[in-house]
Amino acid sequence: MSKTLFQRIIDREIPAKIEHEDDRCIVIHDIAPAAPVHLLIIPKTVISRVGDATPADEITLGHLLVTAGIVAKKLNLARGFRLVINHGPDACETVPHLHVHLLAKRQMTWPPG
Repeated sequence: MSKTLFQRIIDREIPAKIEHEDDRCIVIHDIAPAAPVHLLIIPKTVISRVGDATPADEITLGHLLVTAGIVAKKLNLARGFRLVINHGPDACETVPHLHVHLLAKRQMTWPPG
């Protein structure tokens, strides 16, 4: 099986603007931002999509959300931010490697989508 785009970024085969990295995840700036701040929080362990996660992935999934809060504080996003996880083609998922979008610095609308 070939590497996902995100695995290639994690392995430094493809460049990315890295905002944060630790032993479990990497946070990069989206190359096609949908907001003035648009980050991708990506686990280093491949989980194809959120609906395919198992109980064994619980710690990783929790770490992604905690990391979102850490990065949001670092970037002074106290006014608010939105976290989005897409699953499947109808949700516009384009990379089969779970990731969390962190969007901020613009007024979000409701309902989303």
